Amino acid sequence: MSAEPNTPIVSRLADADMQAVPAALVRAAQSARELAARKGTPLVVVRDGELVEAAVQSEIVAPSVAVTLAH
Repeated sequence: MSAEPNTPIVSRLADADMQAVPAALVRAAQSARELAARKGTPLVVVRDGELVEAAVQSEIVAPSVAVTLAH
């Protein structure tokens, strides 16, 4: 799945749960970038079909907004 940065990804599947998947993947990717930046570890990504370790700089990673779920 290749998309331009900041381009919303839309699921073409009719299932309501599957409609939430693209947003969840974006949140998971952002969380991984933030964690790698905080810990000073490389982020493993796929580029041109190969796994590579990419350095993440904390200045370019915006902190995420915490969400509290009510029970």
